[in-house]
Amino acid sequence: MKKILVSTALLAGVLAYAGGFRVSLQGVKQLAMAHTSAHAEDASVAFFNPAGMSFIPSKLSIVAGGFGASNKVTFQNLNTLQSTETDNPLGTPIYAAVTYKPIENLSVGFSFSTPFGSTIQWPEDWEGRELVQKMELKSFYFQPMVSVKLAPWVAFGASYIYAKGKVDWDKAVTQFGGELNINDEKASGHGYGFGFYFRPDPKLDVSIAYRSPIDMKAKNGTATFRFPSQSIYPLLGLNPATGQDKFSATLPLVEEYTIGLTYKVTPKWQISADFNYHGWERYSKLVLDFENAPVGNQADPTVLVNPKNFRNSKTFRLGTQYAFSNMIYGRLGAYYDESPYSDENFIPETPSFNTYVITGGVGFKLKQFGIDLAGGYAMPQYRDVNNANIGLYGQAKAKAFYFGLGLSYNPF
Repeated sequence: MKKILVSTALLAGVLAYAGGFRVSLQGVKQLAMAHTSAHAEDASVAFFNPAGMSFIPSKLSIVAGGFGASNKVTFQNLNTLQSTETDNPLGTPIYAAVTYKPIENLSVGFSFSTPFGSTIQWPEDWEGRELVQKMELKSFYFQPMVSVKLAPWVAFGASYIYAKGKVDWDKAVTQFGGELNINDEKASGHGYGFGFYFRPDPKLDVSIAYRSPIDMKAKNGTATFRFPSQSIYPLLGLNPATGQDKFSATLPLVEEYTIGLTYKVTPKWQISADFNYHGWERYSKLVLDFENAPVGNQADPTVLVNPKNFRNSKTFRLGTQYAFSNMIYGRLGAYYDESPYSDENFIPETPSFNTYVITGGVGFKLKQFGIDLAGGYAMPQYRDVNNANIGLYGQAKAKAFYFGLGLSYNPF
């Protein structure tokens, strides 16, 4: 019983940190057009493809923006018909980027973004409280980059990625009338990205980009048990005074392949499309190494290996922009995003659904300044939850919407 209690709790918490949830909110203009990538009007292209910096029509470009992301998840037990809804706070992903051309065929830049992250809050007494009550996940990508124009119509770019992250996780331990908090604020990892950006014709932009997986290393995470009686702590191999234990793990974030294009049908009207491929199959297993707690399932009792069944997923995007004038632009889009796991592997810490999203927005150009507004409405498809590994059965559904404000400045 001791082994089951601890291993299930810690596995759930760390898995949430590892991701299972990709936040596609790295550009307000891009979101309005279904978050498509082949747009090189300003520095916002830097996150999507560093090669696009070579085609920005300005020597210096600066962008920044932020979003509000609201989502609700509802779970219903089909045996008891009891229904539970999350009370999630508003998520606030942000981004910023700057690019500069020191010489004609060379561009350098820097991008800051939050591509993985979420906060989910279930009622403290819901039926899945042993799995999760609240989970806050944050990740930060810092990317210096360079782009070289190989010819007037093609450029190559590359970036280095330094990632930082944190998780704060609460769940109930009902057997002992207590709670468990899992916390790590110093996980980090390294990766890279590269891409080609083509403009073979003034009417056509093509973007091909790759962003590597990142192994986020949590070297000194803390698991804190809170029980009415401290006498339980030594039985679980915990610090007898604090109820704490340390753990380390290597937590994978996924790789991403993107092919995008933008075609100018007329001088005022353009159409964009993207295909994304996400390497979620990296979650074949998760290995946790504890300092003292004997919760493992290997020869070493402090090492826990738990298999996962994530699968690679795809996203299809289509967007359009129409210039009503030299100052006002209208944008629309839609995309379909696949979930990275099946109904048999559904988890309430990072719930994921096959989702249709419609987007829209407007843009304003005021000489060197740009102001962009965007919104999106998500229509997740309900799921029949059948996860025997964690004993969760029922039906899950969700709803979500996003809105964003972005600023750009191309001074010269």
